[in-house]
Amino acid sequence: MNNEINENITGRVHTLETFGLVDGPGVRFVVFLSGCGMRCKFCHNPDTWNSRGEEWTAQRLYQHVRRYKSYWKNNGGITVSGGEPLLQMEFVTALFTLAKREGIHTAVDTAGQPFCSDEKWLSAFQKLADVTDLFLLDLKEMDPSGHKDLTGVGNENILEMAQWLSDHGKKMWIRHVLVPGVTDDEDDLRKMDAFIRSLKTVEKVEILPYHTLGTLKWAEMNLEYPLQGVPVPTQEQIDRAKLLLHIAL
Repeated sequence: MNNEINENITGRVHTLETFGLVDGPGVRFVVFLSGCGMRCKFCHNPDTWNSRGEEWTAQRLYQHVRRYKSYWKNNGGITVSGGEPLLQMEFVTALFTLAKREGIHTAVDTAGQPFCSDEKWLSAFQKLADVTDLFLLDLKEMDPSGHKDLTGVGNENILEMAQWLSDHGKKMWIRHVLVPGVTDDEDDLRKMDAFIRSLKTVEKVEILPYHTLGTLKWAEMNLEYPLQGVPVPTQEQIDRAKLLLHIAL
């Protein structure tokens, strides 16, 4: 582990959640960063798309976060989400390096969109991976054209990232947002299942049922919500997707 970091490096923080229960194991302090290159039609945080946010240094943020350490017991920790954390890798790496010095569990919640094979980028990503205990990776779609229609970008590099994490022994949780009529195609879910089963370090697969709680934010931003009228999935639809992805009911 490289302990040489710039503790005064700054990052753009959107919001902080002190008691997260769904972003990794145990109780988590969740840092939501600003900025994302995806434009997912079901996004419930479109206000995180731009890079505006409160500026924090890694040191200041860590000192704030660690005050909640007593909540985490033996199985909680810090999760950095977004937006897209990989757009601020050096900042997250500095934060996590401080956390690992005190044995705190670290997790990154990412859609993988910035991943690329550029040598300089991969070098920075390796440094982040060295201080990250768990990657929560969202897989939206397997079909490249369907993925681009849903998110605005392709998915080839996202799948490459999953393979890289597997090849480098990094633990993963795979998460899939289930949207009726959009991300519940049986053939696509079977392909996703086959891909996930080809990876060596996936510890957990989760279905995240689509919800409409973010539609108010779209309205506040004067944006037309693309999935207007799409219903939330029924329990039967959720159970069907879990069977296709070999998730225990």
